[in-house]
Order: sequence, then structure tokens, then C-alpha cells
Amino acid sequence: MKIGDVELKSPVIMAPMAGITDLAFRKICREFGAGLVVTEMVSAKAMSYGNDKTADLLATEDIENPVSAQLFGSDPDIMAQVAAGLNDSKFDIIDINMGCPAPKIVRNGDGSALMRNPSLIGRIVKAVSRASTKPVTAKIRLGYNFENQNYLEVAKIIEDNGAAAITVHGRTRPQMYSGFANWDAIAEVKNAVKSIPVIGNGDIDSPEMARKRLNESGVDALMIGRAACGNPWIFRRCIHYLQTGELLPEPTANDRVELALRHTQQQIAQKGEFVAMREMRKHIAWYTKGIRGATAARDAINKCEDFTAIEKILQDLLIDK
Repeated sequence: MKIGDVELKSPVIMAPMAGITDLAFRKICREFGAGLVVTEMVSAKAMSYGNDKTADLLATEDIENPVSAQLFGSDPDIMAQVAAGLNDSKFDIIDINMGCPAPKIVRNGDGSALMRNPSLIGRIVKAVSRASTKPVTAKIRLGYNFENQNYLEVAKIIEDNGAAAITVHGRTRPQMYSGFANWDAIAEVKNAVKSIPVIGNGDIDSPEMARKRLNESGVDALMIGRAACGNPWIFRRCIHYLQTGELLPEPTANDRVELALRHTQQQIAQKGEFVAMREMRKHIAWYTKGIRGATAARDAINKCEDFTAIEKILQDLLIDK
């Protein structure tokens, strides 16, 4: 599959997730076969002001490629300015967030709030596409609310204004991440959009579900988000199943603990021990879910201040496993 001139190594993509898909996690997901990884969403307005913290979110390494930078905002000129500033970066793709349902994002008119204004969506996509030398994509939801599910109108506008691909999360804004994704609606978008790839997102949590949704909807690729938290093996397992029909085994407790430790080390290298210890707590909770004794271990890890202490707790967790 290609997005513009960017060739993806597989049709299973890592979804952007705020507070999760930083450099360390993206590198791990690429290692396990994700065909494309995407940064946490970055405020175009903050970037235009030269905000150092925001710029840190765009740290990237060659090993990630192909990698997409996801921007959010609602001012076409600012979005275009920031996209142009990334023309000489290592990013392969620029993605526009039009789906985030977080109240603080929506209140500012960004994220899924854009679904209320299709003409503004068109102006943003056109401005960014003209300013960027890289392929531009957009990620949407089904609509701002249940009563106004304008995903087909919005998808066509995105296609007609220069985007190279579109991702559809099969939920409305009020659903957040609850209920079930509507893959019939995603299939409608695929049938309506003729000239660019359509990527489906929502509830892909197993290789079997990946094949089912791919076959039913006809989308060009699948995006996996929450199911990859603590389980980046899902990319390798889905790809292998799609290619061969064979199910690879689930990761063992040893596999998960070893990766949790390696992930922590990478996070320390990127952000320093003080920040990494705190940010890794949620990841370690995901990695160790279901392992006997993990609840007590997680409680202890939440009080840890250094890697040596975490390493000992996790290694003790594997005794007799």
C-alpha cells in the first residue's frame, strides 16, 4: 500500500494516542511490524509559537520510517505554516487530527469539533496539502454527534482538497471510546472515496478481527490503537495471520516482562530517569496485565524512583512462572 509516494511495509498501522505514542513506543511498534507509526497529536498553534515542549513531541529517528507527524488545529494558515516547516524534517507524512474527542481539544474548535464545519475542513486540507512537500492525510470520526454523522460528506471534501489518504474511526465524538465502532460506516467511506486509500480504525484487537474487518469493509489498511498498549506483538500477529492464515502464539510472561524492561530503558534514554519512571507506570501495568502477582508488583512500581528497583520487582514477578 502507498500513501502518496510513501510505501508502507504492511497494511497494519499504529494509531496516534496522546501520552502514549512517543518515540520509544513508536520504535517498538515499528520493530513488531507496524507499517506506519504516528506521533502523538501536536498543536500547530503551539508549534507556531516555538513551544519547546510541543517540539519535543516531534522527536524522531530514522529507524521509525515511515513515520507520520500528526498536527491538530483549526486555522488553515497556521496549519499550513507548521506543515511547511516540517518539509525538511525526517517525517514521511503529515496527518491532520479531525477526530480527537477530548473536551479541552473540542472546546478550542480543534479535533472532532471540525466535523461541524466541513467547509473549514476543506480549507485546512487544501492549505496544508499545498504547503507540504509530503503526503497529507486526515483522521476523522463519523460525526460531531449521533444526529449529524456527516462522514461521507467530510471524506469526499478531504479527498477533493488534496489529501493522500483518510483514516476513519468508526465512532462519533460523544462515544469517545465506548460502545462499538461502526464498520458498516467505514465501508461506506471506502465505497465513496475512489482516488485515495481509506484506513479503518476501531476495535481491532486480534488477528481474527483484523481479517474480518479488512474483508468486510474493503479498506486498504487497518489502524490499531488501544489494543497495542502493552501488546505491540499484535502488529506481528495480525500481519502474519493476514498473510498466512496461521495464528502466532501470544507473548509469554517472560516476553512481556523483558519488553517492559527494554521499553523502560529506551524511555530513560529519551527522557531521563525521573520522567521515564513516571511515564512508564501505565505501560508496565499494560505489559503485566494478567500475570500472577502483577497487582502487587504494579503497586510497588508506582513508588519506584529508579530503573534498578523496577528491574528487581519485574524479575521477581517471573519466579515460578
